[in-house]
Amino acid sequence: MRVTRPVSWLTAARKAFEDFPEGAREIVLDALSVAAEGGKAGIAKPMKGLGSGVFEVALPFRGNAFRVVYAVQIGEDLWVIHAFQKKSTHGIKTPKHEIDLVKDRLKRLKEMLR
Repeated sequence: MRVTRPVSWLTAARKAFEDFPEGAREIVLDALSVAAEGGKAGIAKPMKGLGSGVFEVALPFRGNAFRVVYAVQIGEDLWVIHAFQKKSTHGIKTPKHEIDLVKDRLKRLKEMLR
C-alpha cells in the first residue's frame, strides 16, 4: 500500500499559487497529489542543476504559463518551494532569477528543518 506524504508549502509559494486561475490550481494540485503518492505527473519534470528530488510542474493554461517547483527529498513532506506565472517570451526555459530564488528557498528550508 502506498503512503501519501503530506504536502507542505512555503508561505510565499502558497500566496503566489493562490493567485493562479482556479482551473490551473486544480491541475497543479492533481499533479502534487500524484507526487505525494510517490508518482510523477506527466506535466512534472526534474529541474536540472538543483539536485535530485526537485521537480517543476510546467502548466500551459489559457495562453499563460504557470510553474510550481516542489522537492520530495527534504524531510518527510513533499515541499512546495515556489509558484509563479512565467512571463518570459524566450522559449520554455525557466528564467535565471526564478531558479536563483528556488535555490535560496531550498537552502533556507533545509536549514530550517535540521
